[in-house]
Amino acid sequence: MSAPGSGNSGPLSGIVVADFSRVLAGPYCTMLLADLGADVIKVEGPAGDDTRHWVPPVRDGVGTYYLAVNRNKRSIVLDLADASGAEVAHALSARADVFIHNFKPGGLAKFGLDYDAVAARNAGVIYCSISGFGSAGGASLPGYDLLVQGMSGLMSLTGGPEGPPYRSGISVFDIMTGLQSAVGILAALHHRDVTGEGQHIETNLLSTALSTMVNQVSAYIAGDVVPHRMGNAHLSLFPYEPLPTGDGELIVVAGNDGQFRRLCAALGVAELADDERFATVGQRNDNREELRPLLLGRLATRSAQEWFAVLTDAGIPCGPINDVRGGVELADELGLEPVVSAGGVPTVRNPVRMSATPARYDLAPPALDAHGDEVRAWLGLPARDDDPEGPLA
Repeated sequence: MSAPGSGNSGPLSGIVVADFSRVLAGPYCTMLLADLGADVIKVEGPAGDDTRHWVPPVRDGVGTYYLAVNRNKRSIVLDLADASGAEVAHALSARADVFIHNFKPGGLAKFGLDYDAVAARNAGVIYCSISGFGSAGGASLPGYDLLVQGMSGLMSLTGGPEGPPYRSGISVFDIMTGLQSAVGILAALHHRDVTGEGQHIETNLLSTALSTMVNQVSAYIAGDVVPHRMGNAHLSLFPYEPLPTGDGELIVVAGNDGQFRRLCAALGVAELADDERFATVGQRNDNREELRPLLLGRLATRSAQEWFAVLTDAGIPCGPINDVRGGVELADELGLEPVVSAGGVPTVRNPVRMSATPARYDLAPPALDAHGDEVRAWLGLPARDDDPEGPLA
């Protein structure tokens, strides 16, 4: 009997993923795998993934949060504390190429679904555990992105110098941990192809956070400098921030000396590029408060849109500050086709473009337990004879 989605195309076609994760990091990871052709079976408790009910905003009664990260999957409801639910879970874990979860470390052992138990029935399994703070000293800590943003140091970097710390506008470390998990899974699948060996992958939000804050963490561990909030300013570059123009702000970037020279010429102050206070990146940073009013005086003479055209023509990186609608519309104007339909539900296009094996958008985010009988039949188990609790998507 073939896997439920065995007709899929894509580079991961034929790979079965048992997805015991919920909310964001795990579901984002498995959606990326599903987009590339993997057969993802989303295992949910009787009430369903929490994000089904995180509203508003909603579409057809379902939280748009849930819709964002669950396309191309099949849903089955399993109560792991029930013998029949555990039987299905064990059978699924024995057949899957990839098993992924974000229960607290050790939380699946009581259900016979920890790595050792799954590997005993499926030696080649790629088993991915996602947690907030790892499986050692932080094993008991709840892994919410907001907590990690605060505890990792990110919030100490976000906001104005004199104001309070702020969280990022998105759950940045959940998303990045999902990406790191996908990278690890793909590497492990390649290793298995070569050696036949399965393995246990562990990712956690705090380790991902420290890796994601690249230069800011390096400033401390390599330079003994503790970074601080600088508003929209950059620790090591100026200008690299929104600057006021005659009618609003424009993001202006001079990432090297050549760009700064072109910026000065375009602004009509070419002499600043030869000023010994501003000639190099380090000098511009040391003297940014002297340089700032000289640039702002020129930018004040035209509108943001006028300067956008002038600076873009001069090869200077710059751009407006859009809202989300503006960002989507810009991507559309640039031919990136950012919105795709997954079974009639509008979703964001997978950002990876592949010429031979493009991402697929076959299935809408599934209704709760929409494929339970299909999955049980694939596993050779009887259909359940009762309805799952909780609202359908």
